[in-house]
Amino acid sequence: MTRQEILDQALQCVNGDRQQDYGTPETNFLSIAAMWNIYIARTGHRLLDAKDVAAMLALLKLIRIASGHAKADNWIDLAGYAACGGEIEISALETTAEDTADE
Repeated sequence: MTRQEILDQALQCVNGDRQQDYGTPETNFLSIAAMWNIYIARTGHRLLDAKDVAAMLALLKLIRIASGHAKADNWIDLAGYAACGGEIEISALETTAEDTADE
């Protein structure tokens, strides 16, 4: 796929169904920012990690679902982000527990 083909597809997405389904980018991004700001505030403004990215991408999908124009893809992605985030966090907890037991 060439750069031009990628840009042509991006143009179709930005000016097509996504805007109709989720509202203008400005409105959608403000909704996402509001959710992400709440999430970041709850972390105590620490540096974000991989689990946080999974959670924040899940929040993005929830905003799209809340638009009233959810697609199956939104629910599938939401489940995928939750599964990845859960695996990342549980793995980290298990590693921490093993490290503590070794001390």
